[in-house]
Amino acid sequence: MHFESLNEKNYLMFAIKHYNNPQSVTVDDFMEDMKKFKYLKRLLKRYLKTGILRVNLILNHLIILFNVFNDATIPLLMYKLEKEYWSLIKTFLVYLNRYPENPAFLRDVDIDQDVESLLNDI
Repeated sequence: MHFESLNEKNYLMFAIKHYNNPQSVTVDDFMEDMKKFKYLKRLLKRYLKTGILRVNLILNHLIILFNVFNDATIPLLMYKLEKEYWSLIKTFLVYLNRYPENPAFLRDVDIDQDVESLLNDI
C-alpha cells in the first residue's frame, strides 16, 4: 500500500504500520490510542471557541502519540486535524522539539503567539 498522501482508505493502515506499543495486545488498545487524535481535536476546538487551553492535557496526548507512533504522528495529525488547528499544533511541536526539519506541509503556517506564551510559562 502506498502512503504518498493519507486519505480515508489508507490512514488506518498507515497508523497500524507505524504503531509500536509493547503494552498493547488488542485492537481495542490500538483504537484507544487512535482516539487521542480525536481528543486533541476536541481540546483545540474548545480553545478556539472559548479561549480555554488545557496545555498539560494536550502535551500529554501528544507525548503519548509520539511514544506509540513515533514520527508517523505528524502525518497522522495533519490528516486528522483541519487546517484551522495547524498553527496550534505547530506551536506544540516546536515546544516539544518534534517539529520536522523539512516540513513541506507546515512551512507557511505561523506559530500561535498566545499558545507559545502559555507554553513558555510552564
